[in-house]
Amino acid sequence: MPLPPPPLGRDRQCPAPTPDPALDDVQLGVARAALTQGRRQPVRSLLARTGDDWDRRAHRVAVLALEPYAAAWADDWLTAEPGCADAAALLALARVRRALRGKEDPALARAACRSAAELAPADPTPWLGLLQLERTGGAETVRIFEEIRSRHRDHHHAHHLMVARLAERRADGGPDPLHEVYEFAAWAAEQAPADSPLVILPVVAHAERYRVLAAHGFAPADAAASGHWRDDRARDVMKAAFDWWLEWEHDGHPRRLVDLNFLAHAKVCEGRGAEAAALFQRIGRHVTHQPWSYPDRDPGEAFRTARAAALRTGGARRCPEAGGK
Repeated sequence: MPLPPPPLGRDRQCPAPTPDPALDDVQLGVARAALTQGRRQPVRSLLARTGDDWDRRAHRVAVLALEPYAAAWADDWLTAEPGCADAAALLALARVRRALRGKEDPALARAACRSAAELAPADPTPWLGLLQLERTGGAETVRIFEEIRSRHRDHHHAHHLMVARLAERRADGGPDPLHEVYEFAAWAAEQAPADSPLVILPVVAHAERYRVLAAHGFAPADAAASGHWRDDRARDVMKAAFDWWLEWEHDGHPRRLVDLNFLAHAKVCEGRGAEAAALFQRIGRHVTHQPWSYPDRDPGEAFRTARAAALRTGGARRCPEAGGK
């Protein structure tokens, strides 16, 4: 029987984890490794098995699209298999990624998204690419979001993107407890089924608005010292989200670890170390870039520091990599 890891002490700390957008999707990790080697079949099989599980499909295609040669590889795939909706969706999101990095004309990325949407009219994934290209919360952003929602009402990634865009409106106006991003998040949470992770969206809205306020000098760079999570309204939001997690948490959603990272970050900033510790134990090594990077921090180091403090508060003595999922 293997011995447990040694307790944390002055001379030993958990290492800072590196964000991996694949999260805990092992099958996605295998297909991504094949993609880097130029092998098509594992990716084809993965997306075929994913089917119309739209949240999982969006997650997998978006992560595969991050690979540096994904666009060229998907273009070759589409040439070999004209009309392949999976190849077209991957090409669309890969070109969106290149456009966002300034390496491709956004018009070409939009055209790729529209072509992919024509090949699979029921699939919201190409529309997610169009939403990624929208940098404001204006009318076109809303129109594209509604296209996604008409195909999958509770699309997780699309709701997160919409919150991020709305949070940036009136960026120079300073703190506003009635800002529209809070209203949108509350509306989406109310519209979602009781067991939907969109119930946590108000927590995401709070973090995204902090990002904008800190970037414009209206909040300190230390999120935990900002007080942004400690007024009565924020406490109500955090309590409702944590209570939802206690009652409804399920392991099946492909982006649940995104929500857990936002919730753990909120509990750290709220000063609720014991509750944060429980979340860190569930997160394990699966840190996400957002919101730990807010406003301009190394996400792995910010996560490690917050986790160590929370686990001390919660009485835990082991690195979550050893005991978490």
